[in-house]
Amino acid sequence: MTTIQDISLLKIPVVEDLNGNLAFVEKEVLPFEFKRVYYLFDVPSSAFRGGHSHIEQQEVLVALSGSFEVVMHDGKDKKSFLLNKPNFGLYLPKGIWRELENFSSGAVCLVFASDVFDESDYIRDYDAFLKTKK
Repeated sequence: MTTIQDISLLKIPVVEDLNGNLAFVEKEVLPFEFKRVYYLFDVPSSAFRGGHSHIEQQEVLVALSGSFEVVMHDGKDKKSFLLNKPNFGLYLPKGIWRELENFSSGAVCLVFASDVFDESDYIRDYDAFLKTKK
C-alpha cells in the first residue's frame, strides 16, 4: 500500500550556460516510462486543482514557472510540498490523494504521467479514496 514515504523529489538534469539553462527529461530521469505529458496554466491563485487519486497511474509534477503547493494524503498522513524550481519534480506514486493550490501568478505545472487519460483510473471522491486505504 502506497504511503507518504513513497513520494520523492527528483532532481532534473540541467545543462548550465551563460546564455540560459537547459533542463531535460529522458527515460532514466523518471521512475516510470511516461506516456502522456500535460500542463496546467492560468490557474487563479484562489483555485484548487487535483482533488483525486489514481488507482494505477504515477505522475511527476514540475513547476516550470512560478510556484504552487501540492498537498498529499495517503489515507493516514498528510504532507505538503511547495514546488517553485523547474529543475525538481515531485514523484507521486499511485494511491496518493493530491490537491494543488496557492498558484502564483504565471505558474505553469508540467505533469509527466505513466499512462494516457483513463477516467476509470481516477478516484475523485475523498471518502471513496479512504475506503481503498483500509
